[in-house]
Amino acid sequence: MARDTRSAKTVPHKHSVCHNSKAASACPPISGEKKSGVTRTETGNWGSFLAGIQSYLTAGLCRHRVSAILMRLRPAMPAAGTLRSGQTGTEVIVAKEADSPVVPSEGKTIHKLRMRIIPFVFVLYIISFLDRINIGFAALTMNKELVISSRQFGLVAGIFFLGYFLFEIPSNLLLHKLGARIWIARILITWGILATLTGFVHSVSQLYAVRFLLGLAEAGYFPGIALYLTYWFRQRDQAQAIALFLTGIPVTSILGAPVSGFILDHAHWLSISSWRWLLILEGIPAVVCGVLTYFLLPNRPAEAKFLNQGEKNWITAELAREEREKLASHKISALQALTNKRIWHLGLIGFTLNTGMYTLNFWMPQLAKSLSSGYSNSLIGLLVMIPHLVGLPVMVMVSRSSDRKQERRFHAAIPAIVAGIALASLGGTPSIFPTILLLSFAALGIYSVYGPFYSLPGDFLTGFAAASGIAVVSSVANLGGFAGPYAIGWIKERTGSLYGGLAVAGVSLFASATLMLLLPRGARGNPSENG
Repeated sequence: MARDTRSAKTVPHKHSVCHNSKAASACPPISGEKKSGVTRTETGNWGSFLAGIQSYLTAGLCRHRVSAILMRLRPAMPAAGTLRSGQTGTEVIVAKEADSPVVPSEGKTIHKLRMRIIPFVFVLYIISFLDRINIGFAALTMNKELVISSRQFGLVAGIFFLGYFLFEIPSNLLLHKLGARIWIARILITWGILATLTGFVHSVSQLYAVRFLLGLAEAGYFPGIALYLTYWFRQRDQAQAIALFLTGIPVTSILGAPVSGFILDHAHWLSISSWRWLLILEGIPAVVCGVLTYFLLPNRPAEAKFLNQGEKNWITAELAREEREKLASHKISALQALTNKRIWHLGLIGFTLNTGMYTLNFWMPQLAKSLSSGYSNSLIGLLVMIPHLVGLPVMVMVSRSSDRKQERRFHAAIPAIVAGIALASLGGTPSIFPTILLLSFAALGIYSVYGPFYSLPGDFLTGFAAASGIAVVSSVANLGGFAGPYAIGWIKERTGSLYGGLAVAGVSLFASATLMLLLPRGARGNPSENG
């Protein structure tokens, strides 16, 4: 049956001739073109209209039209005169695409840095902190053998930080000049030798001397690593990077406390006292890791074999951009950093913070032992492990929140207040359960301060100014490691109890929180003032 098409009128359309086609109508038009070749109805002959639509949909795009579209998407082939002998145009295109810069994934690159840099320096810090505080466990039997009083033990614990204080600034400047790989390896090897020699002393005066030299040898390690992390991580990522590194503090006690207690109870070889074996055995890993550091630790991103070239270029460019911004807003020289008001303000915060932290770490074993003389050294080790185990995850969560919100003051001040309340409350808890509970609050509060706090110097310091400024902050802060333990020993000798000294440490943490809140609200504020 013939269809009546008199009521339909076709609108002519001028087609572009398809590739390799012989007629303008060889390809159906594409939907969405300004003009369409589909027959349109004016008087309502729907049969003809629907037949046209069906024909269009079933035909689809002809292969010539698809070919033309793909040709437009492909890069232009190079002229024949530009090709080398035997080279095809496709090879030139592929080579050009390979040479094009590829922007790496930001999250993937930062994750890679965290996974490759942080674990290594984290292990080194565990060894460092263990050699620093294991004297607290050794004291459980050493003090009786060498006839060391509480005040003398406070000096034994604290004199380490006098040596540390004297050499921190030159050590950090040397690290920045010589490179982390050489200088950190040197630090590890020399302190490992001296830590091992501590197990051979025979008098309290010899112990003073070796502990002072140990601090001198280890000086610059912590501020050096804090500086080293600024070579790899942007300011926005530093609080978490520093906190992940500083999780070595609680992890040292989580692992070291039970091991130290076990050695004291079971290591009596060759008629040598167990406390001596404790110091000797825990000093050897530093020497071994010092040798490994020389071969494994890259100085800067450009030397990192685990990064591809695009990732190296990206992180280097990001750090260079941050450095330009710091220099544009406030340029501080290495010499000016030594007298900068903001830096000394941060140093005082660190001093009051470390007074509480080292009080906790040096005296916690003896506090736990004082609760019951029937506890074995192995059990003391397990009890001391608990507060650090609680503090570890909280420390990471607070630093992550600080980076995410780019806020430092309250993220540091609030945990310091929590820790201060816990230490000041210990005097009213003579039994084991509430004591461990309060010590856990003290640990989680103290450890949570470190990530936000130690990211602050890197916010306005760069280059040699960062090396000297971070060293000043750390030097003043570590004097708290001398003042706190010595004050606790002196108070204990006068009162016969540790609780008065622990209350003093709590007050010191309140002072730390107050000083933190007195920092300018802006992260960068106006730190260029010198005093």
